[in-house]
Amino acid sequence: MNRTTIAVDLAKSVFQLSVADGDWRVQSRHRLTRAQLVRFFGERQPCEVVMEACGSAHFWGRWLCSLGFTVRLLPPQYVRAYVRRNKTDRADADALLDAARREDMAPVPIKSEQQQAIASLHRLRSAWMATRTARINAIRGILRELGVNLPLGARKVPATVLARLAEPASSVPASLQPALVTACAEIRELEQRIVETERQLARLAAELHVAARLLSIPGIGLLTATALVAAVGEISRFPSARHFASWLGLTPSESSSGTKRRLGGISKQGDRYLRTLLIHGGRAVLAAAHRYKEVDHLRGWALAVERQRGRNRAAVALANRLARIAWAVWRHDRDFESRPLQRAA
Repeated sequence: MNRTTIAVDLAKSVFQLSVADGDWRVQSRHRLTRAQLVRFFGERQPCEVVMEACGSAHFWGRWLCSLGFTVRLLPPQYVRAYVRRNKTDRADADALLDAARREDMAPVPIKSEQQQAIASLHRLRSAWMATRTARINAIRGILRELGVNLPLGARKVPATVLARLAEPASSVPASLQPALVTACAEIRELEQRIVETERQLARLAAELHVAARLLSIPGIGLLTATALVAAVGEISRFPSARHFASWLGLTPSESSSGTKRRLGGISKQGDRYLRTLLIHGGRAVLAAAHRYKEVDHLRGWALAVERQRGRNRAAVALANRLARIAWAVWRHDRDFESRPLQRAA
C-alpha cells in the first residue's frame, strides 16, 4: 500500500489538498475545483485519504473507496485543536494530517446511502414538525388577541379554527379570515407529509433485520429504531454497552484532578436527536409503568429510581439503560426478553 496520505479540506466548489509522505512531511499542496478533484484522484494510485466528517464527506468517502482508496473521516471537533494560528483552507488541510497521526483518533464510519436516506427522512420530518408547531402557535396567538381560545391538542386546531370562521357572528375580522384558512390548509398539508414520511420509515424498517430486534425493546419505537440504524451503522465498533451510552451522551460528565473525582450530569455529547428520542422513550416507559398492576424488572427499576430521584432523572437514567439494552440486542442479534420483578420474601 502506498504510504502517501492526502488530506482533503472539503468545500462546495474549491477543495484544498495537502499531500504527505510516509514520514508525514507535506510534499505538495493543491487547490482544486470539483472537476479537477475528480481527475486528480482518478489519476493517482490508491493511498490513504483523510477528511473531516462534515457535509458531503460520506459521499466523497464512498466514491474514493470505490476507487480503492482507504478513507478516514475524522471528527471535526477533534481536528479543530490542530489548526495553527489563523484559520485558512491550507491550515485546515494541514491540521487533518496532524490529527491523523494520532493512533487513538477514532474515525467516523462512512455511512451508506440507505443510512443517509433514513437520516434525511428524519431530518425532513423534524423540520415539518417544527413548522407545524410554529403555525399552530401563531394561530393560537392571533386568535387569543381576538378573544378566541383554542382547545389543547395540535390536531384539533385546524378543525376548530375553520368552525369558528364559519360562524355567522364570528369575532374574527373578515380581512383576516382568508389568511387563517390558508394557514389551516398549510397545517393539514404538513401533517400529511409527516404521516407519509412515517409510512416510508415503516417500509424501510421492514427491510432492516436489526430494526425488528430494536422494536422489541420497551420505549423504542419506529422513530428511535430507524434513527439508531441510520446513525450507528455497525454496532460492533462499540466494545461495550457503556461505550455506546457514552457515545450518545447519556453517561455522567467528569471533571477530575488529582485525587478528586467529580461526576456531574450527563455529558450531552453526541447526537442530540437520538438522545432526545431515547429520553422520550424513557418517559413513555415510566408513564406506562404507572398504569400496570404487575411490572417487569425494567419498569420496576425505573419506578424505584423515580421514587428516589424524581421523574426527570428517572427518565434520563432509563434512557441510558435503554441504550445499553439496544447495544446488547443489536450485538447478540436477539429480541429483548423482559424479566419478572423479583419481590422480597
